[in-house]
Amino acid sequence: MARRPSKKLKKTLLGSGAVVVLAALNAPAAVSFVGEKYHAYKIAQPEYKRKFGSWAPVDVPPGYSVNAIHAALLHTGKVLLIAGSGNDQKKFDSGTFDTVLWDPKKNTFKKIPTPEDFFCSGHTQLADGRLLVAGGTARYEILDGEVKRAGGGMRVKNESPDKAVTLKKGTVFRSPSGVEYVTTSDVTVPKAKRDFEISYFKSGQMKPWQTKVTAAEARVFVEAKEEGARGLTTEAAQYEVVGLKGDDADNVYGLAQRLTTEKQDFQGIKGAYEFDPKAEKYIPVAPMKDARWYPTLVTLQDGRVLAVSGLNDVGDVVPGDNEIYDPATKTWSQGPFRYFPTYPALFLTKGGKLLYTGSNAGYGPAEKGREPGLWDLEKNSFTKLGGLTDPDQLETSASLMLPPVQNQKVMVLGGGGVGESPKSTARTSVIDLSQENPVFKDGPALPQGTRYLSSVLLPDDTVFTTGGSEQYRGSGGSDILTSQVYDPQANAFTAAADPTVGRNYHSEALLLPDGRVATFGSDPLYADKANTKLGTFEQRIEIFTPPALHRGGADRPVLGEGPQELDQNGRVTIRTKDAARIAKARLMRPSAVTHTTDVEQRSVALGLTKAKDAVTVEVPLDRTLVPPGWYMLFVTDEDGTPSEAKWIQVR
Repeated sequence: MARRPSKKLKKTLLGSGAVVVLAALNAPAAVSFVGEKYHAYKIAQPEYKRKFGSWAPVDVPPGYSVNAIHAALLHTGKVLLIAGSGNDQKKFDSGTFDTVLWDPKKNTFKKIPTPEDFFCSGHTQLADGRLLVAGGTARYEILDGEVKRAGGGMRVKNESPDKAVTLKKGTVFRSPSGVEYVTTSDVTVPKAKRDFEISYFKSGQMKPWQTKVTAAEARVFVEAKEEGARGLTTEAAQYEVVGLKGDDADNVYGLAQRLTTEKQDFQGIKGAYEFDPKAEKYIPVAPMKDARWYPTLVTLQDGRVLAVSGLNDVGDVVPGDNEIYDPATKTWSQGPFRYFPTYPALFLTKGGKLLYTGSNAGYGPAEKGREPGLWDLEKNSFTKLGGLTDPDQLETSASLMLPPVQNQKVMVLGGGGVGESPKSTARTSVIDLSQENPVFKDGPALPQGTRYLSSVLLPDDTVFTTGGSEQYRGSGGSDILTSQVYDPQANAFTAAADPTVGRNYHSEALLLPDGRVATFGSDPLYADKANTKLGTFEQRIEIFTPPALHRGGADRPVLGEGPQELDQNGRVTIRTKDAARIAKARLMRPSAVTHTTDVEQRSVALGLTKAKDAVTVEVPLDRTLVPPGWYMLFVTDEDGTPSEAKWIQVR
């Protein structure tokens, strides 16, 4: 298809009365216009929709468009769209952070006060229905050649065992040669640790002999006050804190090894919040020990949350210091140590181990932490899993647990080389964890090499995939305007209706309670095939209606009244006039997705007992299959037509 003229070009042509000239002199454009009209007519036909589904834009009122970096479905049926600063340096500098709450049923929008920059944070669904959001942006990157002031990590020491010390953003450290460096964020250094060494006398009495103090330490990023080479250093040195006096001046100081003008990466924050869907606001909880930017948060079988990876407060990948959040105490504790690149795709599997598919969103060396494997958290052991085609192209790939979760099959789709690599793969691969020695096996290929593919579980046990781009961040006009549906039983793709909005980096898709799929975001690097114009963030929302909803029309199974909690046997009975035609039931965990990473969604097959005017569904009691939280209960008929969801809480 020929490229559409830019808005500026359209305005110029219309203003000069040159529309007729365009049609006469630019035959391909005229043909394209006719072709588009025919295509629009074709895809609007009922027969087409029943076979391929359909797309429709969402009418977003002025002032509510947002750079959707994160999307999460809440148990109220509303969708939380988190932008933070939205990959916009100006918004970051001004402290303008955005969150919008969208009600897809009423198509209403509400702005939510956003206390910190949650751009590139992590999130997961908690058992009580709140959304845990942790990490985000403390500082934007500065690329090579643009760094004017030397900077780097400063280790701040505190030798006082009596009190912790907080140094505010802007604190000045002075080198032995008089060069001054300024902190870019607040930093708190705990009290030093005091140990008593005990001496025993012959009489059997004991007496403190001496006190040993071990200095506490924290990190902070600093940059030189002045531009130029004078701030560069490659040797370790001790730095005094300007303004401290007396004992504080002796006890608190800085240590730094290298302060350079090399590229400075994004830096993370330690902040953590729970979003309350009922109060519709962020509630602060204890911060993490480590700052994290691009972390993955995954809910465990006991309802606690593991936070993994991310860039820390000086812009380095967290070396393996993972943390566990306890929703009961709202605090964090140390987790098992293991290194992963940023936004690793980690899935809770039967028995409690985490499967790392190798999918990730980028930061980290190409040779470290990229191999798939099973992670035993209790033993902190990692068993590598082989068989994956194109193992060097897992960055920006999609991963998901195939439906139903009891089958323990996990799929990896597409991906590209590390960083801005030109490589992308059409490979899909499936691993069956129920086998004694599981290995990845190739599935059907995607139509072309694809990064940033969105993959969404549907109530009929199929997987809807859409969007992505062949090149890094859609460069070269490489957005892929196609969709497919994968059938795990047939191990095959079938075509679905094509979207009209391209989706690449910073895009999301999730299943709505009415069975449709909503898509958000996209952050192309360029706006043209020649890569000469900078891209702009895609703020349009588009919704896909699956073929089954067109075939079923208004005649969908309907779930009526019933409890929202399971009984002690994991059962719940729901009234319905459609009991006779209901074929199966699924419990589907709502998504919390960013950067093609959605470790939340899973579809659980349920036991089904039918009565004259009710159905009883039975949920597995194994919490490694069904982690605690709110789920959407869907039932489908023999034709695969789903009901609208009813929300059920699993404790």
